[in-house]
Amino acid sequence: MWELAEQRFLYIGERPDDAGHAVQTLFVDDVDAIAAEVTGRGIDPAQRETYSNGVRKLTYRDPDGNEIGYGGAPGGP
Repeated sequence: MWELAEQRFLYIGERPDDAGHAVQTLFVDDVDAIAAEVTGRGIDPAQRETYSNGVRKLTYRDPDGNEIGYGGAPGGP
């Protein structure tokens, strides 16, 4: 894991069984607003998580195995 700039990290992990697939997680100011926008386009998350510190993560997957996650506190900062 590398910190590229303040609060901006890059993590690279080897996943040979998933070679060719992208996995990304973006932390946003308001995860509820992102969820509403994506749901408004007819896409539901494949997975919803809430961590002990209140941070939530929504994970979306496409049929090819690519994944994008949005994380952050509900309702913004």
